[in-house]
Amino acid sequence: MTWQSEILPLKSVLIKNPLAAFQNEDKIDQEWDKLNYLDRPDLQKSIEEYDRFKSILCENGVLIHELNGSNNTTLDSIYTRDVSITTNEGMILCNMGKSDRGSEPLDQKSYFESSGITIKGCIEAPGKLEGGDVAWIDESTLAVARGYRTNDEGIRQLKELVKDTCEEVIVFHSPHYKGPSDVFHLMSVYSPVDHDLAVVYSPLMPVSFREELIKRGTQLVEVPTEEFDSLGCNVLTIAPRICLMVKGNPVTKQLLENAGATVFEFDGNEICLKGSGGPTCLTRPLERS
Repeated sequence: MTWQSEILPLKSVLIKNPLAAFQNEDKIDQEWDKLNYLDRPDLQKSIEEYDRFKSILCENGVLIHELNGSNNTTLDSIYTRDVSITTNEGMILCNMGKSDRGSEPLDQKSYFESSGITIKGCIEAPGKLEGGDVAWIDESTLAVARGYRTNDEGIRQLKELVKDTCEEVIVFHSPHYKGPSDVFHLMSVYSPVDHDLAVVYSPLMPVSFREELIKRGTQLVEVPTEEFDSLGCNVLTIAPRICLMVKGNPVTKQLLENAGATVFEFDGNEICLKGSGGPTCLTRPLERS
């Protein structure tokens, strides 16, 4: 059993229903624009998309943990991955780079404590770190992107917290792209699908990161530019070469299938595209083996 993997069979995951995250129409009206959503989410359609998304996970044997709603969190709390990081010694709670999400780590902390899930530690101010900027390349190597949501102090604290279970933390620098207000994480351009297969968007990848993957013998599935904004690069691995992605990315889907992957799809216009967060963002994997 290991928690330090992005590709081993997914056993349990933490997700959040739109009824818990979005709550009601008034909350959506008040928050969607200031949170930089591309458009206003439709609550009923969001629930329908989420139900299909959840059913695919359940059909693949994944145990579902669901966060309850909170008056202290925003629409963004549906993206559970960003708030914590899994290690073999327990969960690391992040300190969010997006100020509107500052209360989410406490929300997950309460859930972990009530569920008997070990907490290894927390990233504390002035450190900033978001889970979307962190990915296990293998079970002993952690990749971290230094960008607008994750700073040097957050990375320093992370290195200290994982030093007993991780042989190497490799730091890469994210591009400016659309600036501080945009949602841009390491996993915006990288989704591992097997130990030697990853979906990438090379035009925005740090060169050193892309070179590192190639050096390790990773086959790169190159997402075309026309499928980047539709979250073609945001792919959740359920098990090696079994993955889940948002509908509307036929080229990337075909390339994955050509590489021997099984691809499940779901409609994600409301819960993914409008908030710029795909299936990896919707999930905090808790256990893989």
